[in-house]
Amino acid sequence: MRDLLAKFPVLRVVVVGDVMLDEYIWGNAHRLSPEAPVPIVVVERQTHVAGGSANVALNLVSLGGKAELCGWIGVDSAGGVLREKLGQTGVVFDARFARKESATIVKTRVVAGHQQLCRLDREAEPSHYELHGTAARNWIEEKLAGANALIFSDYAKGALGPALVRELTMAAQKRGILVALDPKPRRPLEVRGLDLLTPNWREALELAGYSPELSTSAQPTHQQVVEKIQQKYAPRYLVITLGSEGMLLSESGRVLERIPTYAREVFDVTGAGDTVIAALVLALAAGAPLVEAAHLANTAAGVVAAKFGTALATPEEILKYHP
Repeated sequence: MRDLLAKFPVLRVVVVGDVMLDEYIWGNAHRLSPEAPVPIVVVERQTHVAGGSANVALNLVSLGGKAELCGWIGVDSAGGVLREKLGQTGVVFDARFARKESATIVKTRVVAGHQQLCRLDREAEPSHYELHGTAARNWIEEKLAGANALIFSDYAKGALGPALVRELTMAAQKRGILVALDPKPRRPLEVRGLDLLTPNWREALELAGYSPELSTSAQPTHQQVVEKIQQKYAPRYLVITLGSEGMLLSESGRVLERIPTYAREVFDVTGAGDTVIAALVLALAAGAPLVEAAHLANTAAGVVAAKFGTALATPEEILKYHP
């Protein structure tokens, strides 16, 4: 892994998708409210981290690569906090993607004693975040020059539309750029021939046309799901994350293997999917075969799962965790 990680600093990845700010309100709760059967939280502090596709970009930088982020945020206080966080970490964010028409998406989590009590989401309608129009597409295409990979990070907030994904995919493939998508089946993008898809098992069932509500005994086999996704989307690589069961790896519709999870302690899985796609893309762009790339991504996800909240993994942590 050390040799593979050493190749990351020369790689640049463009991330396109739903940009968010994750806010955490930390406190203690020792009694219930007399007004309703809910805990009273005495607030001690408030923190902010980049979320959504911004967290994918942060993961790329934390792993040693370079990242440029494209997606609408607002000209508001949350947008200012987010841009400051991105600047501090080295993620490149073009000021043209901040506009008054798009209020910054904010997810606020209230945490008492390391227990998340609730989440408050502030966002506008999906149309406010769609990256449509010639200008936005051209701005993103400018950034593909010299890039090694393009990640579509879909959180179903509206940024990614079918036309944009098709056009940017064609532009990237003409340049020989690796293209990856972390899909949200409830917003089908109808794209075929991408280099990498990284759904979880529930998303994979939906992509394959199965109900995610099927009982465990009625669910299709891994091979059946892979074959259905291959028929519909024809990805070169398909990596299905299986939670505590690890990852299922497939190349051109052929199941290669299932690797077990490396998580020694699962404290919080928030953002683990972002870590997986970031590590996979960097490793594949560096020339690693899928199995080697997946082992690295699995290790990075294990590091992140042992932390609370939206977290990152560094090369040093990865090597210490799984030398």
